[in-house]
Amino acid sequence: MISVTTFQDLVSTPFQGDLNVACWSRNLKGDFSEIVNKIELTENIVELDTDTLNALQLSEQGQIAREILLNDLRLLDAHGASPVLNLIKEYEKDDFFFPTDVYSYHVDRSPIPTSTFLCTYHGASSDVLPNSQTEQKINIPEIRCELKQLYDGPEEGFDSFLKEHFFDLHYRAKENAQPINLGIGHLWRLAVNHPESECLPCVHRAPIEKDGKTRLLLIC
Repeated sequence: MISVTTFQDLVSTPFQGDLNVACWSRNLKGDFSEIVNKIELTENIVELDTDTLNALQLSEQGQIAREILLNDLRLLDAHGASPVLNLIKEYEKDDFFFPTDVYSYHVDRSPIPTSTFLCTYHGASSDVLPNSQTEQKINIPEIRCELKQLYDGPEEGFDSFLKEHFFDLHYRAKENAQPINLGIGHLWRLAVNHPESECLPCVHRAPIEKDGKTRLLLIC
């Protein structure tokens, strides 16, 4: 992991070898909870667009928080990313012996070179794990055996089955693993599994929401 002080350094730092996480470390001002409390959650996840943000009647501290959100969206949009700002009550969970929801440690995959960007402004924040402290679930014998029982096809198609259902993207933390919490206000860039990658993809997971506290998350 590397810590940087500017957005330009965040997006231009090359991911190679063991380096697959970069953090633009920030101590943000403003009242993000005011923005969260102004929005009525009608679903578990609500996307906030710029029109919605600009329409909010906010205090001075709320306005400072709003300008930070708008600026982060502008920065990422100008970089060519497609940022989304979400209010999150909770994500959908899998009721399955092998969950593939975002609460499971996983990596992201893309057919083209890209990165995942994350910033939590309010609520619980995500965790990442060093790759050396994880094991790919499909390589754990007892899990692989159960997956083979699900698969109905020729042996040579099993690996394609794992990839098609995203099983190959999920990991288990080793004993005594030490997750790194991404904290509040920092903008993170995570390495993604793509054909031109020169490093391992970053293993991460969404947090279990605390005490019903709504998350305000930027992601792309």
